[in-house]
Amino acid sequence: MDCGPACIAMISSYYGKQYSIQFLRENSFLTRHGVSLLGISEATQKIGLESVTLKLSVSDLILSKSNIPAILHWNQNHFVVLYKISKTLFTKQPVFHIADPAHGIIKLTQEKFEKSWLSDDEHGVALFLNPTEKFYKEQPQKEEKLTIKFLLNYLKPYKKQLIIMFLLLLLGSGLTLIFPFLTEALIDKGVNAKDLHFIFLILLAQLTLFLGSIIINIFRNWLMLYVGTHLSITIISQFLKKMLQLPIKFFDTKLMGDFQQRIQDNDRIEEFLTSQSLTTFFSIITFSVFFGVLWYYDFKILIVYLTLTIISIIWSFYWLRKRKILDYFRFQHRSENQESIYEMLNGVTEMKLNQFEEFKINEWENIQQKLFRLNTRILKLDQIQLSGFEFFNQLKNILVTFLAATYVVQGKMTLGMLLSISYIIGQMNSPVNQLIGFIRSLQDAKLSLERLNEVQNHQLEESEKLKQLSIQNDLPKKDNKIGITLKNLSFQYEGPNSPFVLKNINLFIPDGKITAIVGASGSGKTTLMKLLLRFYNPIQGEIYYNKENILTLSPESIRKNTGIVMQDGFIFSDTIERNIATKDKQIDNKKLNKAVKIAHIKEYIETLPLQYNTKIGAAGNGLSGGQKQRILIARAVYKNPHFIFFDEATSALDAENEKIIHDNLQEFFKNKTVVIIAHRLSTVKNADNIVVLKKGEIVEQGSHQTLINKKTEYYNLVKNQLELGN
Repeated sequence: MDCGPACIAMISSYYGKQYSIQFLRENSFLTRHGVSLLGISEATQKIGLESVTLKLSVSDLILSKSNIPAILHWNQNHFVVLYKISKTLFTKQPVFHIADPAHGIIKLTQEKFEKSWLSDDEHGVALFLNPTEKFYKEQPQKEEKLTIKFLLNYLKPYKKQLIIMFLLLLLGSGLTLIFPFLTEALIDKGVNAKDLHFIFLILLAQLTLFLGSIIINIFRNWLMLYVGTHLSITIISQFLKKMLQLPIKFFDTKLMGDFQQRIQDNDRIEEFLTSQSLTTFFSIITFSVFFGVLWYYDFKILIVYLTLTIISIIWSFYWLRKRKILDYFRFQHRSENQESIYEMLNGVTEMKLNQFEEFKINEWENIQQKLFRLNTRILKLDQIQLSGFEFFNQLKNILVTFLAATYVVQGKMTLGMLLSISYIIGQMNSPVNQLIGFIRSLQDAKLSLERLNEVQNHQLEESEKLKQLSIQNDLPKKDNKIGITLKNLSFQYEGPNSPFVLKNINLFIPDGKITAIVGASGSGKTTLMKLLLRFYNPIQGEIYYNKENILTLSPESIRKNTGIVMQDGFIFSDTIERNIATKDKQIDNKKLNKAVKIAHIKEYIETLPLQYNTKIGAAGNGLSGGQKQRILIARAVYKNPHFIFFDEATSALDAENEKIIHDNLQEFFKNKTVVIIAHRLSTVKNADNIVVLKKGEIVEQGSHQTLINKKTEYYNLVKNQLELGN
């Protein structure tokens, strides 16, 4: 999804400017299908990189190597950066150096390079970029980054619990410090002195301390669970609230699996804030105290221990850097995996009908293979890191034990001191392991934070500057400006050079009247409705609600005053009454009764055993297409809004039910501003004004009879449906 913006970021970085992926993503006009070469060109022009796109052979590309880095179209579904072409030492064969956002830095022979780059037998596509004066003048926008300080704010409500955990950990650390001295006393004053009473007392003290440690750990774990669970709920809740405040356009470029993986990613932040942070803090305190005790016993032993510990930590840090790259790939593959499962579960009927099961299962298995290969790489890296760390640790233990044993043989140290040192070394190893775990957890939390960052720093749909839409029912009807006005409206989805979905629309939708919009599929009808609801902003031209520019109005206030039935309307996994009343905490039964009567679904609901409390949607009874549409119509009617927008609201209904609902709605439509989009033209016959769209443009408008008499576009649309003569 982000390979195009990532390639631009790499090349702009090569020329000395650091642009955030988020900024480049917004200017690359991404869709759910990814990014196009056209979108990449638009983004590069925005930052001052002059682009030239060429289709050329490998030999021509080698001759053009002075113009690289360049962006290459890769495997017909991806973009990479070619940043260097070198030659092998002996054979002088070309070697292509590729920076691939999905795999990292790779080197390819000409044969392998051709397999991925060539789009036909001899040619591949390359985008060459050169910085202009504008590039060096432009200053990249500073990206607001979420910091660990921001995360620590989540801990503020749990000060009391954290103080108790702090004291318990402090007490636990204190208890562990007593053990080495008890061990020394046990050997030197108990075993050597053959004093059984003293030995019994020391062992009893050890047992008591051990039980104390167990009790402290039990209380600490309960507190950790309490804080961790509440913290996780807070983080995910805030993420969801923020996400739902973003504009619809944001969701057009995201897949379901991507959001699910981000939510699961929050577990890593919660783990870092609770278990890892506090435990590591006290481990460092414990380490420091034992460090002093070891110094007290012997300085040389301390130097040996410290040297090998530092080597083992440096070894671990080196491999942690490599692990970070693999974590990005794991996020991507897990997101693909969840999307694949979600698609299979939702599309099971169509899969069975079209014998698509085997293909989809194979597709899922391929994702599992990718995950397996990635997990193999992660395991390999973890094993190298862990094996090296354990080797240096064991070497350190052996050398320290050897030194201490030498001192005992030479009479410089007692046997009790030897055992005490062995215990201290064992206890000091644990904090070092925890420190490595903490660094790994911090790395995970920061990576998860970067993924949250995209949502947290995205501009919200609502702002305080925006005005509320005012419904001016009381204005005199002679004021012909009351209603919705579209002036020279044009719209395109994918940037300035993409095709226009709507072109130069001039239209007035009068207040209190019914306006119908008709046209063939793909003529821009649904897009027009989405613009009226401010899902998107116009590319050119303006939309006015009662003389107020739509860009100055709150999107929420427009939708609050509008009853909408969309083509792809959604039924929630909830009761029928909750699906109709939606946001009302206290359901108004009078309004509910009126809504189901108008939508002609009252009789069906009352035949169900649980009637209005029947659960429908994903977790309830299946609905037919017509029943689903009637629920959606009832939902729009229940709101009793001033504006009514219907997009193919009765397309799944039979003619008889459609006529009943159509007749029921006529009374409801009185004094309301209604916009109806329909293919079935019998539903728009009685509209005050019928607007005909063709290829994104208005070709004619007027009443049903006027347009029939013209015998042009509208006439051609309806003649088969209404069996008109030639």
